[in-house]
Amino acid sequence: MAILLSAVPEGRLFGLDAQTVIQVIAQFINLAILAFILAKLLYRPVSNFLKNRADNIQTQFARAADEMTNATALKQEYEAKMQDIERERADILDQARAAATETGRRIVAEATQNADSIKERAAANIQLEWERAQSELRATIIDVSTVMAEKFITISIDDETRNRLYDEATSELEGMTWQN
Repeated sequence: MAILLSAVPEGRLFGLDAQTVIQVIAQFINLAILAFILAKLLYRPVSNFLKNRADNIQTQFARAADEMTNATALKQEYEAKMQDIERERADILDQARAAATETGRRIVAEATQNADSIKERAAANIQLEWERAQSELRATIIDVSTVMAEKFITISIDDETRNRLYDEATSELEGMTWQN
């Protein structure tokens, strides 16, 4: 820098002489060569890399869109299957309820039939017990009446009346014909 400043005539800051023009042209040529080399070595590979990267990104976007479409289709298929499963579950529950209702009706009918037969047997048993009790009561009344009649007759009949009744009964019995 000191050399450049010493070459500049006094009173001037910048001297536009042949040397400066040659240096500026040489700088432009160097810059052009450097730009050309950098374009060949760096620009094309970097632009190719960026282009490939953009293509990969576009491919990934397309793949993501396809996967999103597939996912949407799978989601719809899943929802349709879930609806089918829900319908099938409802059908199975309806069938189970119908079977349970039918089984309940059958059990109630059998229980009613059993209860009716038990009622009928109980009524028959009650009737038999009633008839047996009535016959026992008749027998008891007859026995009591016989005992009472015997006591009454023994007390109220004297010997003469008793003999007369005996004779009448034997005469009646003699007049009857016996069958074999």
